[in-house]
Amino acid sequence: MRIDVARLYTFAWRHAPKIPEPVLRAAFTAVADVTWLRRTEGVRRLEANYARVRPDLGGPELRRLTRAGMRSYMRYFREAFTLQGATAEQVAARVRVDGLEHVAGPVADGRGVSLALAHLGNWDLAGAYATPHIAPVLTVAERLKPEELFVEFVEFRRSIGIEVLPLGDHDVFRNLVRGAVRGGCIVPLLADRDLTASGVEVDLCGHRARVAAGPAALALAAKVPLVPVGITYERLTGERRRAAGTAWGIVIRFYPPVPVPDDSGLHRKDRVARMTQGWVDAVAVTLQESTQDWHMLQRVFVDDLDAERYARTRAEAGEA
Repeated sequence: MRIDVARLYTFAWRHAPKIPEPVLRAAFTAVADVTWLRRTEGVRRLEANYARVRPDLGGPELRRLTRAGMRSYMRYFREAFTLQGATAEQVAARVRVDGLEHVAGPVADGRGVSLALAHLGNWDLAGAYATPHIAPVLTVAERLKPEELFVEFVEFRRSIGIEVLPLGDHDVFRNLVRGAVRGGCIVPLLADRDLTASGVEVDLCGHRARVAAGPAALALAAKVPLVPVGITYERLTGERRRAAGTAWGIVIRFYPPVPVPDDSGLHRKDRVARMTQGWVDAVAVTLQESTQDWHMLQRVFVDDLDAERYARTRAEAGEA
């Protein structure tokens, strides 16, 4: 029997906020544990990625970390399905910010900021918090299949105050640049995986990986700061937990802006590559400190990619 994924997501967004939080938490934890026990392809890939980030862990420790990773991943979905039902006060109570000065300064000066994110924690909750507390959010969304599912995700993000441009649409990068140049906004881009010819090969926790060039390219084109971001979960207690209406919150960590290389004698592509490695080095700290919150169930490291396909990708990029 074929499952209508778009309808399933729509049903969850409509009805999950009506279910008591402890019941939902138990249900999504159970889904995570069952999936982990079945060792699905996604679980095995998550474990392989974690093994590269945390080579210090033995087999049993790595398995426990992967279980925690699946619980974190399902927590993200549970929160996404209920976020529209959260009050502004609950959203504020769920978020703690570290390094705000790295973003607040440029925004106060009327500038935009390019943010480089990995698939860490709950970036949707971070976006819902950012618009009223930091600056309006402008970003892109990957086109999902079926189209109805993509529309649901776009509408969800717009409902929580995030302006979304469909990835792949004509002039999407130009519109991001215009938004950043206009200023007074932040432009977060999930960039820890990119297999296109425009990606950049970097060192990630001691292994080669291909990530997106977007955050660095945007920063250079719009002449705005490039700020790496790590988003991780933390348990809530006491008054903050009561105010949040949930047992979990997030920490948004803004790292210092990545230095812009001197352009004398440096090709723009090389400047993008250097700045990309800069934000990757910063975010790698969060990946190693809070590995369980990295929701990467796909291949990201070069050694795990199909060699022939990746060779074609590099040839298209003029790297071969």
